[in-house]
Amino acid sequence: MNALDLVVTRWGTRFRGRRFPSVVGRGGIVPAAQKREGDGATPAGVHRIVGMMYRPDRLSGLPDWAVPIGPCDLWSDDGTDPDYNHLVRAPHPFGHEKMRRADPLYDLVLITDWNWPNATPGRGSAIFLHRWRRPHYPTAGCVAFDPADLRWIAERIELQTRLIIG
Repeated sequence: MNALDLVVTRWGTRFRGRRFPSVVGRGGIVPAAQKREGDGATPAGVHRIVGMMYRPDRLSGLPDWAVPIGPCDLWSDDGTDPDYNHLVRAPHPFGHEKMRRADPLYDLVLITDWNWPNATPGRGSAIFLHRWRRPHYPTAGCVAFDPADLRWIAERIELQTRLIIG
């Protein structure tokens, strides 16, 4: 491990010499082989940051590789969908979650390579880094941060940064 790795444990996150409070899934951190769609768990292991999306009507000044979230952007979480665990656009006939939400949860999202790009149905989708609802409130499997801390991380993270969850 090095200072450029984003290291997540159940007690918080380390990145670039700083420590941040963070939360993981309600199912805790589980070995990657045990991760399943809908289990609320955060998969352990070494992953990569492969994208960043944001609400351009709410945020600006992010790295040039960040992509605006559009009104039709969705993320497939349906294991029967050929585009499972990928960004899709509405209208979309399979199960999905909206990326452009009314609440601020996905105003800024870092996308991981968990079960991506060659997704195995049922292994879990949409393992993101995003803002938390409130401190100590678990996610559905993602890693979540205080909004100011997430912004600080997003301004310094690079594509392919290692995300080490353990």
